[in-house]
Amino acid sequence: MPIYLDHAATSWPKHPAVIQEMTRFMECDAGNPGRSGHSMSIAAARTVFTARERLAQLFGSPSPDRVIFTKNATEALNMIIFGLLDQDCHVVTSSVEHNSVMRPLRFLESRGMGLSVVACSSTGVIDQVDIRKAVTAKTKLIMMTHASNVCGAVQPIREIGRMARDLGLLFAVDAAQTAGCEPINIMDDHIDFLAFTGHKGLGGPQGTGGLVLGPEANLPPLLHGGTGSLSDNERQPGFLPDKLESGTLNAIGIAGLGEAVKPEILRQVENKNKKQSLLRLFMEGLAEIPGVLVYGPQEPSLNAGVISLNIKGAVCSEIGLALDRGFGILTRTGLHCAPSAHRTIGTFPQGTVRFSIGAQNNQDEIEQALAAIRMIAGKCGEFDE
Repeated sequence: MPIYLDHAATSWPKHPAVIQEMTRFMECDAGNPGRSGHSMSIAAARTVFTARERLAQLFGSPSPDRVIFTKNATEALNMIIFGLLDQDCHVVTSSVEHNSVMRPLRFLESRGMGLSVVACSSTGVIDQVDIRKAVTAKTKLIMMTHASNVCGAVQPIREIGRMARDLGLLFAVDAAQTAGCEPINIMDDHIDFLAFTGHKGLGGPQGTGGLVLGPEANLPPLLHGGTGSLSDNERQPGFLPDKLESGTLNAIGIAGLGEAVKPEILRQVENKNKKQSLLRLFMEGLAEIPGVLVYGPQEPSLNAGVISLNIKGAVCSEIGLALDRGFGILTRTGLHCAPSAHRTIGTFPQGTVRFSIGAQNNQDEIEQALAAIRMIAGKCGEFDE
């Protein structure tokens, strides 16, 4: 079995109950939810609604209807950006955003929209004071990642959300790296729009994700089409979730996601404590290896479980290949779809080797990874002499 340390890309392995539920759904309940009145369609709709209820509870949403299913966080982020913004407004974001935020914002910037990218520290953490300084009279939205997918830096979203609320601004959070790993409550954190993916910290299958709307938040549809409701009307329904969910849902994926977020399976607090323990072990071990450069916060409580590193005298892609072929350790190398984040931490354009820890990992795997890095760094040191 490989040592899987790429949970920031997708979690693995999935809980057996998730796989079993998806199999059960396909064998027994795989009707089209909301499209028919027969028993299988009703069963499918019940499965989707149950998942919606569990996610609403997880994120502190006052209503399951305000949980909108998408195929990933990127789709949810595009719904927010293209639904809210135009050339007459201004947006504030951070310098460690993923391209799922930066690319649509840069596109709108090219059409005349105002955009301020607030520089984070070299460890990837943003200062709330700098965000406040970037706000202008035209600012409509503060949009930022909860944690960097490059260096794991966790941002103070509650404080930033409170500031946005006090300034009368909307606040959107990309929780791709933190949903299921860090506590998130849209009410307590003053979040208007929360984008999440299902296949990372939540432990669900790929092709699942969503958008949670705050109690007063509203968006126009990104897609118009069939919803299974108001079929006599050629205009899009105006009520949630149908308004924002056109087309057939990925019901089998949602069935798996709904099973994954059961409290007895997700075990969010327990998993976070385990991850932080493994993260501390990894960080302390890396600090003792000559030639290893580690980026991002070095305190586990400030890190979402993502460690980026380089080894002096080696190219990151070569390190990743050596880890895979020589030790069976799976990581991700390069720029991780976040060039701005790499510019922030000083690793552009070469990139880094990214180790992302999940609750599925154990102490022995972390120690094996440290031993492998020690061997690779030792060989690179020999070449430097």
